[in-house]
Amino acid sequence: MKTTLVCSGGLDSVSLAHILARDGALARIVAFDYGQRHAKELRFARDAAERLAVPFHLIDMRTVGSALTGSALTDDIEVPDGHYAEDTMRITVVPNRNAIMLAIAFGVAAANGDDAVATAVHGGDHFIYPDCRPGFTDAFAAMQRAALDGYADVTLHVPFVHRSKADIVAEGARAGTPFARTWSCYKGGDLHCGRCGTCVERREAFHLARVPDPTAYADPDFWRAAIAAQEAD
Repeated sequence: MKTTLVCSGGLDSVSLAHILARDGALARIVAFDYGQRHAKELRFARDAAERLAVPFHLIDMRTVGSALTGSALTDDIEVPDGHYAEDTMRITVVPNRNAIMLAIAFGVAAANGDDAVATAVHGGDHFIYPDCRPGFTDAFAAMQRAALDGYADVTLHVPFVHRSKADIVAEGARAGTPFARTWSCYKGGDLHCGRCGTCVERREAFHLARVPDPTAYADPDFWRAAIAAQEAD
């Protein structure tokens, strides 16, 4: 099955790229610049496409992103520290981001004769992001069947939607994913900060999967305190 992958350059989507490539299903990688403060992630998406020898499509969504205000990822709002599941992380929601990106990706897939669009949304995203939940992905898949009816038959592939990030690390390791060549941190500094929700979740996932974490963190020990605080709540 020829698959278009929406890839941010993060651990989840780059792992899925390697899994699809291992299975002979990866046709192309599509990434989106929506003005995110951690735009350096896009270099890691391009790197994955080059490493896996598939076309890379970078979609410039900066004018759209500038209108999706109120998020710490696109506005001058501080990215909070703490566990990914804390309510403070809701400030990182970019409204309708996945719906917009997936709609474009389906158009790219249909135009190129691909059979599926894949995205690496996972169970850990459900706390914060409504457009990562099964209710959304099921509805979006139905909408796209109607949108392309009679023109193309493109399915939505969401293999992690009911699984944890630790599951992704374990499966990504089996597929040979070079985790050091992925980017998660929302703050976009020289190193992963180790304190924002995505860094805490990343570090925790490696720990739970019992896979060595090759990531250099500015604060490598904060994740334990963040998890303890979340569990205490």
